[in-house]
Order: sequence, then C-alpha cells, then structure tokens
Amino acid sequence: MNSTTIKHYLSLIKFSHSIFALPFAAIGFVMGASQMSFYSFTLLLTKGLLILGCMLTARSAAMAFNRYLDADIDAQNPRTVIREIPSGIITAKNAFVFTLINCVAFIIFCFFINTLCFYLSFIALIVILGYSYTKRFTPLCHLVLGLGLSLSPIGAYLAVTGSFAVVPVLFSCVVLCWVSGFDIIYALQDESFDRNNNLKSIPVLLGTYNALIVARVLHTSAAIIITLIGVLYLPYRFYYVGTILFIVLLIRQHSIISATNLSKINIAFFTLNGIASIVFASFVILSLLMHI
Repeated sequence: MNSTTIKHYLSLIKFSHSIFALPFAAIGFVMGASQMSFYSFTLLLTKGLLILGCMLTARSAAMAFNRYLDADIDAQNPRTVIREIPSGIITAKNAFVFTLINCVAFIIFCFFINTLCFYLSFIALIVILGYSYTKRFTPLCHLVLGLGLSLSPIGAYLAVTGSFAVVPVLFSCVVLCWVSGFDIIYALQDESFDRNNNLKSIPVLLGTYNALIVARVLHTSAAIIITLIGVLYLPYRFYYVGTILFIVLLIRQHSIISATNLSKINIAFFTLNGIASIVFASFVILSLLMHI
C-alpha cells in the first residue's frame, strides 16, 4: 500500500476527527491508572497502546462502514459526491473489507486488554456500526453517534481497571451530550437534502431554528455535568480552568452559528470542538496527576 492509498483511506475515515474522542479516552486512561498503584510502567504503556489501537480501529471501522452504507446517498448529495467511494477513489468492496479488518483488529485488541473489554467489544461494535443505519428511521441518530463516542472514557477506564466507576461514566455522559449537540449543528447543512430524500435528523424534524435550540440544550447539559464532576469529585484548580475554557468554546461555537447564517459550520464543528477536547483533557489530566 503506497502513501497515496494510505492518504485516501485516512481521508475515507476522516482520521483527523479522532481528535474528538481520543482526549476523553486519555482522561479515562489516566483516571484508571491513578487507581492502580501496583501497575508497572511497562504494563501501563502496553495498556495505553492497546487502548489506542482500540480507539483507532473502532473509529476506522465505524467511519468506513458509514461511507460504505451511504455510498448511494453520498453520490446524490452535492456536498458529499466528492467522497472517496462516490468519486471512485476507493471501491465499496474495499471499504467493506477495510471495515471487517478493523472490526477484527478491535476485537483482538480488546481480547488482550481483559475479559470484560473482550465481551463488551461486540456490544460496542453494534453501537458504532449500527449508527450508520439510524438516519434511515429515527431523528435521534445524533444521540446514537454521541453514544458511540461516549464509550471512549469509560472504555479506557475499564481497560485499565476492569471495573466501572461513577466519574468515567459521567465523562461519558458529557461526551454523549457534547457530540450529539455538535452533530445536530453539522447536520444543518444537509437539512434540505435529507428532507427530500426521506432521511431523518433533528433539523429535518424540527427545522433549523429549533434544531439549534436542541443543540444548545445538549451543550448546556454537557457543561452542567462537567461542572458537577468538578464540584463533587475533582475539586482542583486545573480542572476548573479546563472546564471554563471548554464552556467558553461551546458558547463561541453557538455564537458564530445562527438559523440565518450557517457559513461557519466547519469552524464550529471541527476547529472549536477539536480545540475544546484537547484543552479540556489536558487540564483534567494535569489535575489528576498533580492534584492541583
């Protein structure tokens, strides 16, 4: 496989969008590691690499399957017709094979992490692959996408500790609300196309103005949960700094998008959310490591 082919597959799976979930997985990993004092550096490094493998293969499988399943839809949408499968850069068959390879790799990574993660890997795949079908029958598809990405912090924590805990679950709730909210904003640009092709979404169901309200409610919920985590479980200065910056970036995201001006959706979707994820995770990890 040459560099051009690799570049095409990275584009197929929107590799750069891994920036949304990976920082939250890092939070789950560090939080878990802080509970396991008997772990050696070598074992933690091994766990970390296995978690990274899980994150990359799960996301690759989900995105490739989405592109495979939506190939006909993408070919009709002026915004997506240039994607790899409709444009003929990657065949649908190869995208499906790529999906299967990543699913198998994900399961293998989970097997080497621990028994619980191995068993849960099949449920995780059902969620992240099943999302691709949801816009055909429910406007709640955004929440299913949010659920898929929300598995990252609790999954990383389970990989290290082998058990559930309240705080990682709360971080998963944050990701659920945050991702669902910005996916609704992203879907605004396809509202007319989706409506004309009988595809479901919050914008199609409620219209642009009301869809933005739902997105704001979800992001407000994420902000509230993040704040509560700090007050109840992580009362550290670094955590509060990260929380404030995360909320400010959420507010900024909504300040540049309105029902009459959607021109900055890509800035709101990728740039601001990517920065929010990295900045927040950095301060949370610092607070966990330094207790400041």
